Amino acid sequence: MPSDPQALDAVDRALLDALQKDGRATVGELAERVSLSPSPCWRRVRQLEEAGLISGYHAHLDRHRVGYGVLGFVQIGLHNHTAEVTAAFEREVLALPQVLSCHNLSGRYDYQLELVAPDLEFFAEFVRTSIRSLPGVREISTSFSLKEVKRTVALPVDRA
Repeated sequence: MPSDPQALDAVDRALLDALQKDGRATVGELAERVSLSPSPCWRRVRQLEEAGLISGYHAHLDRHRVGYGVLGFVQIGLHNHTAEVTAAFEREVLALPQVLSCHNLSGRYDYQLELVAPDLEFFAEFVRTSIRSLPGVREISTSFSLKEVKRTVALPVDRA
């Protein structure tokens, strides 16, 4: 199965959509949703996995119930953009479990981190100690989520 999105047929797209909505669905449930028998359905899912279109299955946790009341964003400007500094920065960010996502940006800042903390005091201390000490950090700007309006990792797979 090619990794070209144009090569996905309607059944592949329906399977991807169904799995994004319920990664715990059984092959029988998936087969019923996409109008296939279980064996061809299972083969299609395996092909999608092997082609790298499905990279894993995850449980979505409620951050508040796990104890993370603060969701914040940290924009970072680096003083140096050499390959060594950016590689060291990215390597150390990968090791920080509080960082949910890290994006290399265009524009004023070089990176944006999304991170969680139990409270504002922890967030502030984490930024002052862990984030400020990352390789190459020159400038930091923080902001907080006042209300999460939408969060999803599901990609739109139907190109209607």
